[in-house]
Amino acid sequence: MNERDSEQVAQTFSERGYTLTSTEHDADAILINTCSVRDQAEQKALGKMGMMGKYRDQRAHVVYGFMGCMAQSRGEELFKRVPHLDLVVGTQKYHRVFDYVDSILNRRLETRMDEVGIELVTQRVEDEVVQVNADKVISARVVDTEEEVGSQNTIRDHIPRESRRATAFVSIMQGCNMRCSFCIVPDTRGKERGRPISDIAEEVKRLVGEGVREVTLLGQIVNLYGRTEFDKVDGKSPFVQLLEEVHEIGGLDRIRFTSPHPIGYRDDLVEAFTYLPKLCSHIHFPMQSGSDRILKAMRRPYKNEKFLTICDKMKAARPDLAITTDIIVGFPTETEEDFQDTIDCVQHVGFDNSFIFRYSKRKDTPAAEMDGQLSESVKEERNQRLLKVQDEITKAKHEELIGTTQTILCEGPSKTNKERLSGRTSQNKIVIFDGDAERMTGEILDVKIEDSTGFTLYGTPEIM
Repeated sequence: MNERDSEQVAQTFSERGYTLTSTEHDADAILINTCSVRDQAEQKALGKMGMMGKYRDQRAHVVYGFMGCMAQSRGEELFKRVPHLDLVVGTQKYHRVFDYVDSILNRRLETRMDEVGIELVTQRVEDEVVQVNADKVISARVVDTEEEVGSQNTIRDHIPRESRRATAFVSIMQGCNMRCSFCIVPDTRGKERGRPISDIAEEVKRLVGEGVREVTLLGQIVNLYGRTEFDKVDGKSPFVQLLEEVHEIGGLDRIRFTSPHPIGYRDDLVEAFTYLPKLCSHIHFPMQSGSDRILKAMRRPYKNEKFLTICDKMKAARPDLAITTDIIVGFPTETEEDFQDTIDCVQHVGFDNSFIFRYSKRKDTPAAEMDGQLSESVKEERNQRLLKVQDEITKAKHEELIGTTQTILCEGPSKTNKERLSGRTSQNKIVIFDGDAERMTGEILDVKIEDSTGFTLYGTPEIM
């Protein structure tokens, strides 16, 4: 979701005459889109922005800004942490970033601030940036973390930067009404707010017209889309209605979505995988823990039995389904028995991959104040043990594919080796192969799998 937001902001600047630079020293505006899921992410963002201060004396006009979740949660506090910071924009105001940056930058350049040392202090008044003159301080500050009605409808009109982009993200909602004890997303993203189905469908149609063949529908809890705004129809949730609408769009070959929550995973969504063939055979389905006691402490309103039942139903509906998940290890009070429950669940489901995180305290969350905080050494040891279990499962699943032919969507040059091409199977497995990027990007190909590193498959297209 953060990637999608960053692309939206970058595209806005490109459309209005700015160009992306490859180096920070050449930039007139430096923006960091922040995450608050883990403390490490916040510290990394603060450290990166702090280092930028060394450029201030050389290029005084440059605008420095934080966007996203950390900006939303910390607001004006960030100016104390980063003295040269100019801009703090929250999660409901991505569509305003350009106007703020452009206003600050133009005023600085017009007044030749870098030469004469005049301060431009800005403040937000009724959504407008107002200039106030002061003396000899080179700073400009804008804070906009206010809620905005209809902000979910501003996350649209994303145009791929590449002329032949095969895949695209489409945001269908913002916010979250859940209150997991380890998470601050409801505070940073606000309450659930869904876009109209017709608007989403129109965006997908436009993307398809520009060459996109696969879309990933994004939501904080994507399968709860529209539950507070739209009605069920024929027993189908708004999310399933949306899937059906998008499925009918001609020229679209694949549909993905992330990330669903067990409480919203009803039988109508399971059944959708039996009659909507464009739905890819992959779900990213966060489990978080295999222990019912820990799930309760996390305020995850389901027991592990329900999670496993959903996985079994999904595999019955789509036999070739791949399931990936998120897991937190070392949550407060987690015992060795709790941790073993998690290992048992990973082995039972046979996840194709797991994103495993050591628990880290998040400010202003109930979990941060819980007794029974585990030591970093215990968390790391459990993290490594679970990684080993998952790596063995993933490696075995990939090795089973050697010698088979897999259908992939070619996405273009590989991110790690521009001389080779990359694509994904319906099960979201990465395949690397040789070929002509100009001719193959955006094409669906059959690839004979010849090798595997455990996480990446390698093969040869059967028809070049």
